[in-house]
Amino acid sequence: MKLEDFIEKNQLPDAFAESAECCFLPYAERLASRLAAHGDKTYVLGINGAQGTGKSTLAHLLRDYLKSDYDKNVVVLSIDDIYLTRDERAALAQNVHPLLTTRGVPGTHDVALGIAVIKELGALQAGEVCKVPRFDKSCDDRCVPAEWATVTGPVDLVIFEGWCVGSMAQYDDELEEPINPLETSQDTDGRWRRYVNEQLRGDYLNLFKLIDSLLFLKVPDFQAVQRWRLEQEHKLRASAGADASAVMSDEQVAEFIQHFERITTHNLAVLPGTADAVIELDDAHQAVTNTYKD
Repeated sequence: MKLEDFIEKNQLPDAFAESAECCFLPYAERLASRLAAHGDKTYVLGINGAQGTGKSTLAHLLRDYLKSDYDKNVVVLSIDDIYLTRDERAALAQNVHPLLTTRGVPGTHDVALGIAVIKELGALQAGEVCKVPRFDKSCDDRCVPAEWATVTGPVDLVIFEGWCVGSMAQYDDELEEPINPLETSQDTDGRWRRYVNEQLRGDYLNLFKLIDSLLFLKVPDFQAVQRWRLEQEHKLRASAGADASAVMSDEQVAEFIQHFERITTHNLAVLPGTADAVIELDDAHQAVTNTYKD
């Protein structure tokens, strides 16, 4: 695979090449060795990283590289693609907690669908096909099955990426005190954070057990996530011009990311010690080091 072609196709900055050569492609080579040792069984790689860490871009780089250089059949599945439908999430917000209107946190995904899809991909024989769900953020709803991607087996690797993939539940006493203004003002009794935590302790644990290895993209701190998200919105606002009604203000960004702060900060404390591999990002958004458990 020619890295410059990937950069051009995905409209990435030239600086991406440095991250790729330093960390991403060496990890791809290590992953290729894992696939070779895994035999004919489908391997499932989980990628965890906060918003803006480049999970999707890395997943597609790994897919293209392993296809080009190793002739591997790789499927990328985002946890976003298994969101509950808009109507299901509306019912959840009404029956459990209004904060569940915002999709993203554990409890807003169709975990059973995710488990079924990953297992079906792993069972595909030569020539067999299955459908992989897709979510349309423009209408905030799951695409109809006729619009899902079609995959033909056998599948060598499933890359399952998402900001909470592989996240672990906190202890109950860690949930008692709110950690930001959102929790203080809109989750005064802790009902929302307890519900989200229970999802990680229950159904999500069964989903994450399907992962053979977990890669963690480690940000410097949660403040970096907010800075990068603000930069993204500023670029969107500049490109949208007069039609920027859908772009969030700085205040809206600050409130939005508070939905994800608790789990993100817990991941930063826990996953470097439990993930099979860690790629660390610096303040400039560049990948700077790889760390492997073995």
